[in-house]
Amino acid sequence: MKNTSLERKDTSLISVLQGHFKGELNLARVKLICLFITTLCKVKTINYDRLASGFDTKANKSSSYRRIQRFMADFDLPMKIISILIFSLLPEKTNLSLVLDRTNWKFGAKNINILMLGVSYKNVAFPLMFKMLDKRGNSDTEERIDLIKKYIEWFGKQSINCLLADREFVGGKWLEFLNKEDIRYYIRIRNNFKIYSYQKQGEIKAFSWHLDFKTHGSMKKQVEVHI
Repeated sequence: MKNTSLERKDTSLISVLQGHFKGELNLARVKLICLFITTLCKVKTINYDRLASGFDTKANKSSSYRRIQRFMADFDLPMKIISILIFSLLPEKTNLSLVLDRTNWKFGAKNINILMLGVSYKNVAFPLMFKMLDKRGNSDTEERIDLIKKYIEWFGKQSINCLLADREFVGGKWLEFLNKEDIRYYIRIRNNFKIYSYQKQGEIKAFSWHLDFKTHGSMKKQVEVHI
């Protein structure tokens, strides 16, 4: 399995990372991260034992395994420098479609709940920054706002074309924040959401409005969504 020699294949990768992490990581750390990247591409798993087997070094498997354990347990890699690296490698840096999503699973008795902000490029979402939630279930308004504010601080609001999100990412204060920041958004809504129709002067279900919209083609309508 050992066919990812840094000497043969990863000079460019080392140069890119060393240039980006200058002053943050020493060369030994940079080379280890390169080993992680190339080995992950090869073994396609984050299992430590498999990763250690795939490391193309002169060290034996047990030494590589302990090296991985030490790195994961002791080293703190700031999210900001990783986010800036990913952003710098994006083919496009303006007119971006941001994607907000969340994933939740259990590792033993521990809940792993991650609020993730990514960039959509050619129908592929590249994770850019995240927030670990110390609970189960949905994020709250302040957690979402904090993530968007960090993005704006690091990359600028002018880089955003729109924000895409699923139907769990709703709420009056959250949408008020996006409106105030003039961030265009496309967020799914549940079909039983109440929508006030100016045409009918009353509330209708979102699903009914959707059916009517399909029937009448591109007819424009003014609506208010009550969440």
